Amino acid sequence: VEDYFTKEMGIEIISDELQIERNGKKFYLHHGDGLGPGDKKYKFLRKVFRNEFCQWLFSVLPPAIGLFIANGWSGKSRVASNKKEEFLGNDKEWLAVFAKEQLERQHIDYFIFGHRHLPLDIRLNDSSRYVNLGEWINYNSYAVFDGVNLQLKYF
Repeated sequence: VEDYFTKEMGIEIISDELQIERNGKKFYLHHGDGLGPGDKKYKFLRKVFRNEFCQWLFSVLPPAIGLFIANGWSGKSRVASNKKEEFLGNDKEWLAVFAKEQLERQHIDYFIFGHRHLPLDIRLNDSSRYVNLGEWINYNSYAVFDGVNLQLKYF
């Protein structure tokens, strides 16, 4: 998929973290899957899905079986099942915990994630925030950086 988007549409897929600086503000961008404490089932599944042998094994399945597995799997997702994410609290949100650990090593102004599917804007210290973008099905949320401030917005 990554090659397809790049070759056919000129879209670069970022698989892991991306750190950028804009107007003197440092951004840490990541989907958020597999970071911080907790989320153990997802971390295991991510290893399976990213394993070259498992990918090869899936690729040799007849398309009908592959689609059956993929459709069954996607139907169990939090968004597809309409299960609402719940805020765990500043000390238990694993991506906030991860961001605080990163701040011990380096200064980042904005940690931006999406994995939790819940719009969050958590102040980590006087100059750093963890912003989770949420998702467009239940929350209609997104973030905008105007060159000075980052805001979580809704449509």
